Amino acid sequence: MTAGFKDHFSRQAGGYARHRPTYPGQLFSFLASQVHVPATCWDCATGNGQAAVALADHFDQVIASDASAAQIAEAAVHPKVNYRVATAERSGLDANSIDLLTVGQAFHWFDQGAFFSEAKRVLRPNGVLALWCYEICEVSEACDMLIGRLYTDIVGEFWLPERALIEQGYDGVDLPGEAIDAPEFDMSLDWTAADMLGYLRTWSAAKRYEAVHGTDPVEQIEALLHEAWGLDARRVSWPLKLKISRVNTLLE
Repeated sequence: MTAGFKDHFSRQAGGYARHRPTYPGQLFSFLASQVHVPATCWDCATGNGQAAVALADHFDQVIASDASAAQIAEAAVHPKVNYRVATAERSGLDANSIDLLTVGQAFHWFDQGAFFSEAKRVLRPNGVLALWCYEICEVSEACDMLIGRLYTDIVGEFWLPERALIEQGYDGVDLPGEAIDAPEFDMSLDWTAADMLGYLRTWSAAKRYEAVHGTDPVEQIEALLHEAWGLDARRVSWPLKLKISRVNTLLE
């Protein structure tokens, strides 16, 4: 394990690969359109590699790193994606070697100052830095009430303080460089109740609850969620927030 890294996710690495929501293709098309030459992308804190694989459709090479070796072991294999175990703050990448640096649903765990210094070091002049996150999902009034009960009342005390940045949609985070206006993206999937329950069990707070109490907290809402959901698939939506900037490393 990488020195200084607090590993909150290795225990659910397999669940992440199977049950995490996927990002919309329009997000990656937009990101690629902001880069002058789409040669090399660094997907930092790649997790199961879903963003890295999607970015490989737009870039000559994608370097995908994560501080968790367990996450890298579960990541999707792709011929244009080069996986490595490394922290966000000490990537081991060459200076001025990256055209686009992406971080999906992970920036809140970083040492912000150290990461921004690393971003400015590795990005080429006028390279692009993009961070995004998604908040609690929306399904229906009855389902949302049950998911909210799990989130707040059952496992609420097991969310770490860094989670607050997600709840704020990264508001107040100032990226280096010049901000780029970004459109809104629809992040939604058609899921069954079983899909949703699998996703809820990947929550880091649910894993911490289970470690302390020895029971699965999702079971407390499982039967009620099945009843509220029904047998058919439902549309699940996550509010996605993107912050993006162009970083001129020669001037900063």
